[in-house]
Amino acid sequence: MVIQQPSNQIKLTNVSLVRLKKGKKRFEIACYKNKVLEWRSGIETDLDNVLQIPNVFLNVSKGQTAPSAELAKAFGKDTSVDDIILEILRKGELQVGEKERTAQLERVHNEVISIVASKLVDPRTKRVYTPGMIEKALDMLSSNAHQQQQDKDKDKGSSNNPSNTGTPATGEAGESKPRAAKPTWTGVVTTKSAKLQALDAMRALIAHQPIPVTRARMRLRITCSTNVLKQAVKAPKGQAGSKDAEAGTEGEQKAPGTVKDKILSFIEQVESQDVMGSEWEIVGFVEPGAFKGLSDFIGGETKGQGRVEVLDMAVTHED
Repeated sequence: MVIQQPSNQIKLTNVSLVRLKKGKKRFEIACYKNKVLEWRSGIETDLDNVLQIPNVFLNVSKGQTAPSAELAKAFGKDTSVDDIILEILRKGELQVGEKERTAQLERVHNEVISIVASKLVDPRTKRVYTPGMIEKALDMLSSNAHQQQQDKDKDKGSSNNPSNTGTPATGEAGESKPRAAKPTWTGVVTTKSAKLQALDAMRALIAHQPIPVTRARMRLRITCSTNVLKQAVKAPKGQAGSKDAEAGTEGEQKAPGTVKDKILSFIEQVESQDVMGSEWEIVGFVEPGAFKGLSDFIGGETKGQGRVEVLDMAVTHED
């Protein structure tokens, strides 16, 4: 007796799935483990090494391939299966096993810790912290953030309780506006790049200071023509912080100081400065947050007669 097998069922095992929802349907492709990330990063270019089978499925675990009518309805009649597979590979969500997910999370976690440890220093000694100390500080922030969220959920539940007849916490006349929330850190995820998460982690550490931290300073070389150094700096009309602007004076107002004074105001510590011919050169340290303002000022005020060169992105002292 011949056992008939459904023609549209293909059994696959030990696979990584990539899923994409399109046209109210979910489509899947079966890939070899770890090959999808290599393909997306450009390391792997041969699709034969990525796909276990060049088919589109409705459900890989059940071996149910997607009918041509469903593919045409979701992706368009003129779209080939190869193009559909490429779209799913590019845009789809990668489904991995628990072990792979744990390993990936650990890789991202270690990368975030490494980046943060290289960018933050003790403000008193300018020395870097060990990755272990940074990890403990972030764990403290994560625990505090989760605890605060639980407290908020409890408060929300009690406020919705009909028996709670207390005075509302918000909405009373004369109350001050709520303060802007500080950056929070709830832990590493695999859906964002390590660099972006490291920036979030640094903002949270600097805002909450579980340990004393500050951004490592940048070391810059600034050169400028001596012809423009003594020119007075003019503030734009209505610039905040200008006394004349506060008084309502119209037009451009002269800010106190010269171009040289303004450049020096950005520099936290001067390492060296000298005049060579018609050029003034200074090497010094600035906070990373001040770099853009300094660069924009020199580019706009000196009209091409000044430039900024980054010598070190992050200057630290190590034991």
